Amino acid sequence: MDFGAGGDDFSGGDHRDDSDRRKKRYHRHTAYQIQRLEGTFKECPHPDEKTRTQLSRELGLAPRQIKFWFQNRRTQMKAQYERSDNCVLRSENDKIRCVNVTIREALKNVICPSCGGPPVSEDPYLDEQKLRMENIQLKDELDRVSTVAAKYIGRPISQLPPVQPFHVSSLDLSMSSYGGPGMAGPSLDLDLLPGSLTGSLQKLLFPKMSISDMDKSLMADVAGNAMDELIRLLQTNEPLWMKSADGREVLNLESYERIFPRPNTHLKNPNIRIEASRDSGVVIMNGLALVDMLMDTSKWMELFPTIVSRAITIDVISPGMLGSQIGTLQLMYEELQVLSPLVPTRQIYFLRFCQQIEQGAWVIVDVSYDLPHQEKQFASSSKAHRLPSGCLIQDMPNGYSKVTWVENWEIEDRAPIHRLYRDLIHSGLAFGAERWLSTLQRICERFACLMVTGNSTRDIGGVIPSPEGKRSMMKLAQRMVNNFCVSINPSNGEQWTTVSGSNEFEVRAALHKSTDPGQPNAVVLSAATTIWLPISAQHIFNFFRDERTRPQWDVLSNQNPVQEIAHIANGAHPGNCISVLRALHNNQNMLILQECCIDSSGSLVVYGPVDFQSINIVMSGADPSCIELLPSGFAISPDGRPNDQFQARGSDHGASTSLNTNIGDGSSGSLITIVFQILVSSLTSAKMSQESVTTVTNLISSTVHQIKAAMNCITS
Repeated sequence: MDFGAGGDDFSGGDHRDDSDRRKKRYHRHTAYQIQRLEGTFKECPHPDEKTRTQLSRELGLAPRQIKFWFQNRRTQMKAQYERSDNCVLRSENDKIRCVNVTIREALKNVICPSCGGPPVSEDPYLDEQKLRMENIQLKDELDRVSTVAAKYIGRPISQLPPVQPFHVSSLDLSMSSYGGPGMAGPSLDLDLLPGSLTGSLQKLLFPKMSISDMDKSLMADVAGNAMDELIRLLQTNEPLWMKSADGREVLNLESYERIFPRPNTHLKNPNIRIEASRDSGVVIMNGLALVDMLMDTSKWMELFPTIVSRAITIDVISPGMLGSQIGTLQLMYEELQVLSPLVPTRQIYFLRFCQQIEQGAWVIVDVSYDLPHQEKQFASSSKAHRLPSGCLIQDMPNGYSKVTWVENWEIEDRAPIHRLYRDLIHSGLAFGAERWLSTLQRICERFACLMVTGNSTRDIGGVIPSPEGKRSMMKLAQRMVNNFCVSINPSNGEQWTTVSGSNEFEVRAALHKSTDPGQPNAVVLSAATTIWLPISAQHIFNFFRDERTRPQWDVLSNQNPVQEIAHIANGAHPGNCISVLRALHNNQNMLILQECCIDSSGSLVVYGPVDFQSINIVMSGADPSCIELLPSGFAISPDGRPNDQFQARGSDHGASTSLNTNIGDGSSGSLITIVFQILVSSLTSAKMSQESVTTVTNLISSTVHQIKAAMNCITS
């Protein structure tokens, strides 16, 4: 007898003994109740609490009855899918068997048209071995699906018939031929690495899949449970969340384990560490527009260029309702970065699910979803698992939004973290909620400035004549910054090649063929290094962005002064701006486009040479996508240590300090990543030559020493 979705229900206390069971009174739902519940189930198999409460009042049933009915109905649907799959597979098996017998009988009577004798066929032993190999592969696929089902729905699926499923698509995204844990790193003779995932490369690495209904059901369950957990994390304060020593909201792990127990938790594994934080703030964008941007992969990367180095939508599992993003469920892949070659990217497959919880309020949840063989694909030195994370977006009357952001990670470090970034990463700041939210606020401010029709530029002599020219300049600068951020981490998780090392710093390089529009169609050598200085990040940012101090660090300017001829503000902070600079005594045909941006998580100073004719085209309001740019620059961030000794240092940094002796002595400072990109050759077959390596190494080394000299941070 079915006591759930089929129409029966029961009420009463706990099942204590046989006498209690006999006293149970069973209640069958009315035809109208079943019809109403079935109609709601077709529209939304996972109703939220508000919908369940509304149904409870309308049908005169207890909320728990509504909840249990939907749970039982989903279980029935899964069972029906399994039975249907079995029937289809048995039918396919019978058809294939019949076809096989027919073909074998026909082959016995085939004669060669040339000689009249029997045809020469392949070795039947080889045919049998080939079939055996295919059979083994299909059995492995069945085991994989059973394992995933047991993990996410608490029980294994029913055993299928001997012939394995042909229509259940494989979620195998193995990239063993493109790298893996045992693959050696690139060398000076490394073949060219693509600068970004082009369309053909994306199709090769992430082939289009036809995901089965069973897999979709599993994904929907995982996403639904993650959504419920995230909503509680967003709406609950103490004791689930507590204040850290520096005032941030961090997760109370004891309360978290008690509220969200996991049967196979990793929290007790000594090799696993947890990074969990929460932050909230106001964003200059209305809620619906923000939801649309977060659910679009390309716009997602535009919102977080300093964090998201790559993102791909593998498949849309469930489209939104009525053309909106509400109810959309996507399977995605992304690589998250810290702007330094010393920190490997975090590579994850995950589900993204959007739900509207009330009028003017949306929740978007991300949760890791394990795919087979992804361990071979991921060459990172750490294994990252994203527990339910995401954001709550609430509309505000003034067209702004209040955003509450939660980041919750399980991290297993397979290799030691570089000493420069150990404190920043272990503190949770590197990938924490504060960094996501501050970046979102800054980028939304930039978008708002881009849409302003008035002329808010400060240019000398009317260089930028119109609002259209201002917008074109902002788009060109945005592309420059995005290309700079992508260049810091080579594609597909490949590691940089260490081409020069010393006690003070090491230079790492990567070679790639630039094929993106707006970049030189040539082979480009990217080189980078990261240094630590005992100075506040704000002071270093001011030093780099000030055109008056540029001759102190720009080795290519030959210590010649520069003049700012145009200035565009793109945020409330005066440091968020775009500048056009002109060298006073160098090539007058070349200008420098520079964008500076800063928020609480760090700052950027990115620049690139642009010829005078190109900049005039952009300033006139023309499309800037065809303008070639090769950006270089600096990424600056706090080092993550307690800010005790250098809190009020300001400009008092004249003491001579040794860079090495200060590492690990407890003093706080800043991390500076220096990136240069140079053209190597227009030939696609070009390799990383020793001459190019020497040139870029000398360029970075000279820049580092001039920065230290200007900051009075001389190594002993």
